[in-house]
Amino acid sequence: MVRHFRCTQCGRCCYGLLPLTCNDAFAHADLFPLGFVWTALRPGSKDYNHTASLGAIVPVPGGTSLAVQITPTAFIPAIFTCPALREDNRCSLHDTNKPLRCRTMPLYPYREERFQSDVLTPRAGWMCDMSESAPVIFNGTTIVCRDDFDRELGELMAQVPLLRRYADYMLKYTPWLTGSLQQIAGKGGGTVVTSLSSFLTATRNTDAQNIARQQLPVLKAFVERTAGNAPLKEFHAHYVNWEKEMSYVAKRAP
Repeated sequence: MVRHFRCTQCGRCCYGLLPLTCNDAFAHADLFPLGFVWTALRPGSKDYNHTASLGAIVPVPGGTSLAVQITPTAFIPAIFTCPALREDNRCSLHDTNKPLRCRTMPLYPYREERFQSDVLTPRAGWMCDMSESAPVIFNGTTIVCRDDFDRELGELMAQVPLLRRYADYMLKYTPWLTGSLQQIAGKGGGTVVTSLSSFLTATRNTDAQNIARQQLPVLKAFVERTAGNAPLKEFHAHYVNWEKEMSYVAKRAP
């Protein structure tokens, strides 16, 4: 199957959670409220091996293991636009330091190349040009326009040792994590969310204090934006807790 795509700059995909590489997350610590989103797959899932190669293998009771994706994420409610989106629906980062995830869209390196066709159908309301007049981006099982895909995949592969170090730390010091991952894997969906501060601590990030200082005003703004909004209470609770944690990290001796 041949798939076509052209971005129309409708801005419809610029809402909600934005998966990032570690490099992109830290480069935009002054813009995005950052957290880590964990997803889990059981053996036999189509994406199990690929997810394991980019994330971690987590043993669970019963003698089996989960493939876990651990994603640095701009943790933004689905009803909020990206902080980088201008009023004219143009990205303010496009010509400077646009995240790789945005440059690679609609391709998705968290899935194997041969399965990319599965993610190339626009969501309801998106105004992507998928007509035959748009450039060909996928043919059969092969990506045609692949530079951004390969660049993002390369960064995802390069950060695997760091993410596995983080996973080992969290599984050791967070007793509930294994059970929560097993629960969402059993449901066939769902996420577990952890804080940026735990990642900075686990990986002994030498720039943690600076990153925390950049995060503080961002988190404060999102605390205020979500205050009193019942549907966003979980986001609000995360922002409140993360602001406290970042305040501590910002003051901590390097």
